[in-house]
Amino acid sequence: MTMDVHVRELRYFATVAEELHFTRAAERLYVSQPALSKQIRALERQLGTELFRRGHQGVTLTEAGTALLPHARRMLADWAEGAAAVEATRAARRGTLLVGMSTSPGRGGLLPAIRSRFTAVHPEAVLRLRQASWQDPTAGLADGTADVAYVWLPLPDADRYAWAVVAEEPRLVALPDTHPLASRRELDFADLADEPFLALPPEAGVLRDFWLALDERRALGGPAARAPRVGAEISGTEETYEALVAGLGICLMAAGNAPLITLGGVTTRPVRGLAPSRYALAWRREDEGRTLVRGYVEACRRVTDRT
Repeated sequence: MTMDVHVRELRYFATVAEELHFTRAAERLYVSQPALSKQIRALERQLGTELFRRGHQGVTLTEAGTALLPHARRMLADWAEGAAAVEATRAARRGTLLVGMSTSPGRGGLLPAIRSRFTAVHPEAVLRLRQASWQDPTAGLADGTADVAYVWLPLPDADRYAWAVVAEEPRLVALPDTHPLASRRELDFADLADEPFLALPPEAGVLRDFWLALDERRALGGPAARAPRVGAEISGTEETYEALVAGLGICLMAAGNAPLITLGGVTTRPVRGLAPSRYALAWRREDEGRTLVRGYVEACRRVTDRT
């Protein structure tokens, strides 16, 4: 018995079995009644048995037809699910992925390299970059305005997110050229603890604490363990530069971001006694199964593993 039965033939069989009337079944299938009858007889020949009894009293299922019907329905349902999965994949490939960031990744062409690898696998997908304020340390992940985002760790509400670290860099101190400490080649964090600091907005939560080095202040103990002096709050690179030049305070920054600040009148120095900063690509855990999110994360991992 040959088994190369087509989905179309099973659909024809199931429709006739439901209607028990060839003309009504043909109308449902948008085919002529003779063409439908021909396909059913071809299926019966393939299976080597009659599936329907045709008589003056109408159409009824044979024992073989009754046995086949639940299997045919299951196969049609499985095929429909498979076709829907394929269409979902195609739709995802044609979809848009929103990439949030609060600071440009830079770092040796990281972003173009990831984009190139991602679009090679998902050529129909559209990537849109979204610049987020420093008030949102998740760069759009928390409110759903980004699908993936380049962020600094730690993240608030960290259990909601997964991430892949793309860069681990020492924290430097940025200070005006005229600051007394600017003449030294390297500093201890204890030298900075009493200085006024530029701080992220309070909404940044644990990330604000990280850039104010609260953990290191506690480790120093004594007067240094007090709450830091905040000279000004900053929510962007330009504000940071202007506040530094105006002498409103000093600030810590990742080594990779130093070129954004040292534009004239500002210098950076290495600092001993600080844990490094970590820059990461993050996404919501609930979205890990989304095709484009998974594809972008994979592209990021391949690029960063290679580098």
